[in-house]
Amino acid sequence: MQETDELRARLHATEQALADLKAEVARNDAKMHRTQQRELRLLHAEDLQTLLHELIDGLRRNHKLEQVTVVLCDPDHDIRHLLLAAGTPAESFDGLLMVETLTGFAPQYVALRQPWLGAFAACDHQLVFPKSRGLASVAMIPLTHRRKLIGSLNLGSADRKRFTREHSADFLAHLGVIASYCIDNTVNRARLLRSGFTDVLTGWHNRRYLQVRLHEELARARRDRTHIAGLMLDVDHFKTVNDSFGHAAGDYVLQEIANRIDAQIRKSDVAARYGGEEFVVLLPDTSIESAVALAERIRAAVSSAPYDMPGGEQREITASIGIAGVVPNEDDDDIKTLGESLIAHADVALYEAKADGRNRVAVDGGR
Repeated sequence: MQETDELRARLHATEQALADLKAEVARNDAKMHRTQQRELRLLHAEDLQTLLHELIDGLRRNHKLEQVTVVLCDPDHDIRHLLLAAGTPAESFDGLLMVETLTGFAPQYVALRQPWLGAFAACDHQLVFPKSRGLASVAMIPLTHRRKLIGSLNLGSADRKRFTREHSADFLAHLGVIASYCIDNTVNRARLLRSGFTDVLTGWHNRRYLQVRLHEELARARRDRTHIAGLMLDVDHFKTVNDSFGHAAGDYVLQEIANRIDAQIRKSDVAARYGGEEFVVLLPDTSIESAVALAERIRAAVSSAPYDMPGGEQREITASIGIAGVVPNEDDDDIKTLGESLIAHADVALYEAKADGRNRVAVDGGR
């Protein structure tokens, strides 16, 4: 009888162990399925902004984490410009940290070649996790491109046992490889897309890009009830430069003028070569008075020094500028027409500046 009871107990223990094993297999299968779905969402991200949302918000929700951040090294502000060109500046991502150097940002990057797991320490991790309240353990996953460290994907948990040095880091290392590949892919795709928005001669944005950004900025101005101004600049007597010195000299003048304008405007302004010798600068959240002040600085910069022509000759160059502005209201449903109207009014003001003798700034009444 005792032997039978022992066999029953052993059978029950075996059945319980088998049930536990099945439950663990089911949990691992579910975890694997979630992981595969998460990786597919990363791989299917068609643009950089979607990918960043998937990395930051998606991983945080999927893995029930308190905080997820992405640190990217962007010394030339290339990625920042790509995001800005897409209408989603880096600052709009809660959890995206753009830095000029990694080692200058945090000393952990000197030796970060494999995922680092361990307890959260404010003195070491505060910069990587700016909103670190309540974190107990963290994982820093290196992001690489061509074997060079370009940043990290950082996971933060309130559970001190979630990330420890005893845990295997193979899954996290694999996630880092996938994330690195996706970042490189979407950045290259954004660069390719941006190339269709770039004027080859000056390196400025082109008219097509201006139309896209004009729509975005007017929509934002309508939402925030802010003023938006537009400057249209035309090089005075530009035809005589081409006729006297050739088109190569004319190209040089346009490039130099673009450089002089660029030195006067803000990073938030939208500058584009509109066509020929015409340039447009879109000024978000800018009053007419401020636009006039900027236009006068640009006009002075254009004529501040003579331009070198072939044969050692120099030429004085001036520009005329027209200004228009608008404060979109809730009734402005047709943003496209409103944008065309803003540019048209700036063009009218430019014509007035030309008619009044050139090398001057004129303002259209607008709205």
